[in-house]
Amino acid sequence: MNKLYLLLFSLIVCYLQGSGQIIKNDLAINKDSVYLNWYNKSPKDDSVYGAAVDKAYEQLLKNKESVTVIVAVIDGGIDINHEDLKENIWINNNEIPNNGIDDDSNGYIDDINGWNFIGNAQGENITYENLESTRIYRQLKDKYEDVDPKSVSEELETEYKLYLGAKNKYLKEKKQATKDKADIKMFRESYLAAKVKLEWYLDTNVITLSALKNIKSEDKFLMHRVNFLKFIFENDFEEELIAEMKKESEERLEYHLNMDFNPRTIIGDDPNDIEQTYGNNNVYGPESDHGTFVAGIISAKRNNDIGIDGIADNVKIMALKAVPNGDERDKDIAKAIRYAVDNGARVINMSFGKDFSPQKQLVDKAIKYAEEKNVLIVHAAGNDALNLDKTIQYPTNKLSNEIYANNWITVGASSDTIDLEFAAEFTNYGKTSVDIFAPGVNIKSLKPENKYDIADGTSFSSPVVSGVAALILSYFPELSAIDTKNIILNSVYDCSNVKVQLPDESFGKSKKTKFKKLSAKAGIVNAYNAILMANDIVK
Repeated sequence: MNKLYLLLFSLIVCYLQGSGQIIKNDLAINKDSVYLNWYNKSPKDDSVYGAAVDKAYEQLLKNKESVTVIVAVIDGGIDINHEDLKENIWINNNEIPNNGIDDDSNGYIDDINGWNFIGNAQGENITYENLESTRIYRQLKDKYEDVDPKSVSEELETEYKLYLGAKNKYLKEKKQATKDKADIKMFRESYLAAKVKLEWYLDTNVITLSALKNIKSEDKFLMHRVNFLKFIFENDFEEELIAEMKKESEERLEYHLNMDFNPRTIIGDDPNDIEQTYGNNNVYGPESDHGTFVAGIISAKRNNDIGIDGIADNVKIMALKAVPNGDERDKDIAKAIRYAVDNGARVINMSFGKDFSPQKQLVDKAIKYAEEKNVLIVHAAGNDALNLDKTIQYPTNKLSNEIYANNWITVGASSDTIDLEFAAEFTNYGKTSVDIFAPGVNIKSLKPENKYDIADGTSFSSPVVSGVAALILSYFPELSAIDTKNIILNSVYDCSNVKVQLPDESFGKSKKTKFKKLSAKAGIVNAYNAILMANDIVK
């Protein structure tokens, strides 16, 4: 479930297990101004636990020369014409736009700003996809559904275990999605009933928190509704969340978990042929909200009095569309990584993940290829409050044959203040599997059509680190990908002994722990320290 909507589910869990204009928060803070560019601020100078990017520019990089660094964003699409991003979009100068010819002979026709690996040559694109568990279960169901486990040969044992894992995951997800849909319906009905009753009682269509607090009545039924609205209002509820949750729940059942839905026929590719070229040059396409948000954090134009300030000031974003609304396919990710490497990217941001990887060998080879070609990969840890030391998520830097990629950073999400919620409640973690944390709560970034939004997720912590990596390589281009990784990891702002809630989506049942138990480096990315260290190494 998207982390934007965790609040509503917490309200459902907490409240429904018990019993004209929407509600207006007359005491609300202006989140747009409070959270604007906080990820650029300094823990030491601003008492805001950002990445100290502004401090690095002001004290270390002023009047310094830099080179342009290409950062590939493998995601769901990017609005390359956004007012705060369009100047920092990669352009393939070896390709003549829209002439229908592969001018640079790289195998991709008219790839001016990147490539779309989930579309076809006729311009059709995949928007929705299954979860990987759905695809695996559908593919292997007939083969193994009625098979006696004892009769499975040693040769088929690995595939059979994959089938069982996917089946169990699919059935669990389907059951939960069905329950979620019912819970959302119940919440909506309770909310609307309370809203109508209180609008009538107060003789207004604008209900404020102060008005609710002033209501005193012996009518228990009325006060139940008052308390319900007070409760959700005090937890930053917005009415639009109900419609968004309803839509997401329906999409999950109609597309992600629908065994009869298979959009891949649009592509018409051979799923096992990694050398095959397919797709189109539409890097925007549907579902570009996520990728635009990610790209903005890395490279929104700095100091232009528009929107936000991205992290890196001399960077070009290569847009690679390979992530649908649903689970990405391994072959598409492998192809996108190879495209990024072959076309000059020095950093690849990957803010996606899933539970199964049936063609993991393809992704592993692409990651290894990136390592050989000196390209850094930065990956979001994920948003399921899992210990990745115990539960593997894909893609991963653990390659085949117990080999680990050295050009890989896994990033968890942190908040702006040192308190029990410093580690985001949703973030995945792991003492050995997660390298570092970075800002990922209440992040303001770009939305398509020249809009802006605030969101949470390790998806947005990853580009903070990608941006810092690009910043380092821009001012110290002689450094390698592994040098850059080591600088980032060894220059963290140390938070080892901060006491935090162990990430947990069960709302209130979490245990306390030390931050040092959540990642290998027990700190948050710090651009100021990283630039200092890079400068010393280069000298």
